[in-house]
Amino acid sequence: MLPIGTKAPDFELNSTPDQKLKLSELLGKKVILAFYPADWSPVCGDQMALYNEMLKFFTKYNAQLIGISVDSKWSHMAFSQNRKLHFPLLADFEPKGKVAKLFKVYDEVEGECKRALFVTDEKGIIRWNYLSPVGINPGADGILDALTKINNQ
Repeated sequence: MLPIGTKAPDFELNSTPDQKLKLSELLGKKVILAFYPADWSPVCGDQMALYNEMLKFFTKYNAQLIGISVDSKWSHMAFSQNRKLHFPLLADFEPKGKVAKLFKVYDEVEGECKRALFVTDEKGIIRWNYLSPVGINPGADGILDALTKINNQ
C-alpha cells in the first residue's frame, strides 16, 4: 500500500458509462478511496451499503467517498442502481487494475483490487490507510477516526 504521508497519485476513471472523474478535481475536499474486489460479492455489497448509510457522516467532514474496483462501468451502473448507492463507483477496468497498481493494492493472483481504504486530506496527501482481509468488511470506524484526526490537526 502507498504509505501515509504520500501524495495520492492522480488518475481519471469512468464514474458512469459516459462520465469520468479525476481525483485532482476533488482537491479541497477530503477523499475516501474504498478499493474493493468485486461489485456483486456479498462482502463488497455489504461494505458499499454500509458506506452509503454513512454518507451523511462523511459529508460533515467535507469528505467525498469513492468506490473503486476492476469491474466495468456497466457493472458499476447496475450494481449502484441495485444497491441505491449515492456515491461514485469508478471502473479500474482497462487497463485492468491500473489505479489499484498505482496505490499498490492490486492482487495479481486474483486479478482484482484488494480490500483497501485510503483517506486523503484536502491537499491530496494520504493521511490514513488500511488493508483488510478480503473476506472481512472493514466497517467505517477507521474512516471516521481518520477524518476526526485530520480535522483536529
